Amino acid sequence: MDEKQDRKQSAAMSFGEQAEAYLESRVHRTGNDLDQLVEWVGTADRALDVATGAGHTAGALLEADTDSVVATDIAPEMITTTKREFPDVAGVVCDAEQLPFASGSFDAVTCRIAAHHFPDPEAFLGEVARVLEPGGTFAFEDNVAPDSDTLDEFLNKIETIRDPTHVRSHRASDWFSWLTNVGFTIDDSRVVTKTLNFDEWVENVDTSVERQERLRAAFDDRPSDATETFEIVESDGDVVSFANLKLLVQATL
Repeated sequence: MDEKQDRKQSAAMSFGEQAEAYLESRVHRTGNDLDQLVEWVGTADRALDVATGAGHTAGALLEADTDSVVATDIAPEMITTTKREFPDVAGVVCDAEQLPFASGSFDAVTCRIAAHHFPDPEAFLGEVARVLEPGGTFAFEDNVAPDSDTLDEFLNKIETIRDPTHVRSHRASDWFSWLTNVGFTIDDSRVVTKTLNFDEWVENVDTSVERQERLRAAFDDRPSDATETFEIVESDGDVVSFANLKLLVQATL
């Protein structure tokens, strides 16, 4: 098995074990970012939600009167959870980089807070472009790294310590370049911050005690400008919260 497939299998197993935690996760369940993605898609007829997790985006699309919603995820347990919570969503277990749909099958595609787990983001975007019909809308969100090399390294270090299935939080400029390379036009975009409770962030993926200790050591040894950039709040020497940077993009094929 090659390294990419090994990473994907590990991710599928890990996320399968955390399906219920993702269902209850405040970060994934609600937020202005979720509302914005749904608004960008508008009144789509046939929407695809890639790497749906526990199905929050897919469910929100149905609530917004999208006629038909298909949700995919590499973890079967995530699809089971999605179908249980949102029975009218169609669920498909598949790889985000190898979507099993005919070209032009959908008029809208969403993907929310998932792509940092994808080994080949360009392959993923190529598949999104393929399954969208001409004129279709892609509403995308993911964690992104600052332009500073030092802060980029710090962010990806703590994310990998917390969750070994993390591949990389890319920079916004990378996503813009990859999107245009596969034929998308960027209609709207923004980088927003979302405050994360440190303990909830750690517990969401059942981080081991050993990795929790490494995380705290990494925060203690953070670059001087990380405190301001990531809005790190501490109490008695412990990290209470920090802000994650998230890129939201509306793009048209």
